Amino acid sequence: MNYYEVVVGSQRYHGSSALTYSSDDKLELGQLVAVPLRTNTTVAYVEKLTTKPNYNVKPITRTWPLKLPANSIKLLDWLRNYYPGTSGVITSLFLPPSLPNKLDVIEDSGFTTPNTVDLPSLTPDQEKAMSTLAKSANSSVLLHGDTGSGKTRVYIEQAAKVISTGNSVLLLTPEIGLTAPLVEQFQAVFGEAVNLTHSQLTPAQRRQIWLKIAQAKNPVIAIGPRSALFLPFKKLSLIIMDEAHDYAYKQEQTPYYQTSRVAAQLASIHKAQFIMGTATPSVVDYFTFKSKGLPVIRMKSLATAQKQALPKLDYKLVDLRQRDNFTKSAWLSNDLIRSIEDSLANHEQTLLFLNRRGSARLVMCQQCGWQSKCPRCDVALTYHNDSYKMICHTCGFSANVPTACPVCSSPDLLFKAIGTKSLEEITHKLFPTAKIARFDSDTLEPDKLRHHFAALSQGQIDIIVGTQTIVKGFDLPNLAVVGVIQADSGLQIPDYSAAERSYQLISQVSGRVGRGHRPGKLFLQTYNPDNTQLKLAIDKKYEEFYDQELAERQKFGFPPFVYLLKISSARASRNSAQTAIQKLADSITSKKVRIWGPSPKYVEKANGKYRWQIVIRSTSRSELIDIARSLPGNTQYDIDPTDLL
Repeated sequence: MNYYEVVVGSQRYHGSSALTYSSDDKLELGQLVAVPLRTNTTVAYVEKLTTKPNYNVKPITRTWPLKLPANSIKLLDWLRNYYPGTSGVITSLFLPPSLPNKLDVIEDSGFTTPNTVDLPSLTPDQEKAMSTLAKSANSSVLLHGDTGSGKTRVYIEQAAKVISTGNSVLLLTPEIGLTAPLVEQFQAVFGEAVNLTHSQLTPAQRRQIWLKIAQAKNPVIAIGPRSALFLPFKKLSLIIMDEAHDYAYKQEQTPYYQTSRVAAQLASIHKAQFIMGTATPSVVDYFTFKSKGLPVIRMKSLATAQKQALPKLDYKLVDLRQRDNFTKSAWLSNDLIRSIEDSLANHEQTLLFLNRRGSARLVMCQQCGWQSKCPRCDVALTYHNDSYKMICHTCGFSANVPTACPVCSSPDLLFKAIGTKSLEEITHKLFPTAKIARFDSDTLEPDKLRHHFAALSQGQIDIIVGTQTIVKGFDLPNLAVVGVIQADSGLQIPDYSAAERSYQLISQVSGRVGRGHRPGKLFLQTYNPDNTQLKLAIDKKYEEFYDQELAERQKFGFPPFVYLLKISSARASRNSAQTAIQKLADSITSKKVRIWGPSPKYVEKANGKYRWQIVIRSTSRSELIDIARSLPGNTQYDIDPTDLL
């Protein structure tokens, strides 16, 4: 009889160590097995041979002639150390949801030479990018390319080089909805070597892709969201993270990993090149690349520049305080309505963008644009109707709601904004004959964006209404007008990341027009038309924005100058939630950390529970990891959070 310590991949297992099982057979390290775990059977892998323990052990029930690659195990071990979390949850990321009794060998599609013949020739910016990539074969590279500069063309060219050497490629996207155009472009070049994976696939489909990659003898290309990081790659030489700035890359449940950090580690293990492609790098990422002297490739010219003269983007900042410009609608200016009418007459498209997260209850003056801010954190205060207080959801500062604007004395204070559903209804009334489609998080599955990309690209939808989803990386040739309903709504989010998110969103949405297909018009409706960040985003002056934002973060003590840990407690009453989190805060004795709060979460009550939080910051990440590991089981935490809401 042989005894083995195996690592189980089940979210039901909350321990941190391997478990011991017996087997009549001799097994290899990393081999996949099935083991009983209480009343269930789960997939696991063999960690090491051990001696017979002094207690009865259960036998391994099934084995497969398949191993978890050594590089996957290295990444798994790193993940367990870098992000607090139970072994079962973390291991389940790496293993298939199930395996058949008999393992069939999946037929390999065979090596296919990439078909780059029909691709457009590289622009000068793209050629420079390829030259830099060639000099940085095993390095992390930031591909900072403006919207429309042709980053995807660079991805394909670099992937073709890797595939031709017999090695594999991983292409990450922030959301499922963004995979369709990328898959289409990559399949045109690489054919059956392209594998699409995401959470909406059935367990059998995901298992099939896992097995295909695990057994592949020829190079493969995997395209998918962050979960694709944990596929069992063998010869991985290129990892691409498209739209690298996107906040969807942050895992919002245990182990709360940030995709860019895991991808960089995966690249290091495989000695692969890691490309982070984005038009608007995060402040933390840009700081990291600059401070470490890693390559930053700048692409500013549109990919169509060599074919035709580019039309200049015509944009207008519309002052929301000038109400005589809103006689036909309270939310759509007369200027914007006229341009929509013209685009409909010319059979062109309009996109109306509204940042849904900016529709929370905030205190703002409609006359001068004043907005309540925390004097400690310089983030927006959130209005709480039940207590009639304005509260900072970062540090807990609170203040009474003013009866009039403290700047201009106007009593005309705004407490909430419009939502996308209301905007869709307004648009239908204004343009009853137009074909209108709304895309946001509330859209039902048949109406999700990924199912309608072809219709959007072909101009079959006249007016597109939506949130962030509709401004991420899509090229719409028929788009002529973009209207941002509240351009500064992102700045109203009560969080240190508000300025960065706003800059990124405005850059992305403004990049939907003026891409070389046709003349474009951009309308940004704002209470503060003189806002510096809005103008920097429109004019694509990222370096200026970065310098300003970095100075602000250094002044107030936010990343990249500190690490953050967000801890929250949910209870049946407000008092019990506040008491529980205060007790936890009092129990933290480390002198290497600073605690903010307690304060209510941005949405204080959810699912019948009141939620309060503290935020801990430190220059030592290991201190925060130790605190996270010592938390009681009924406490939630997020290490390296992307926001403090």
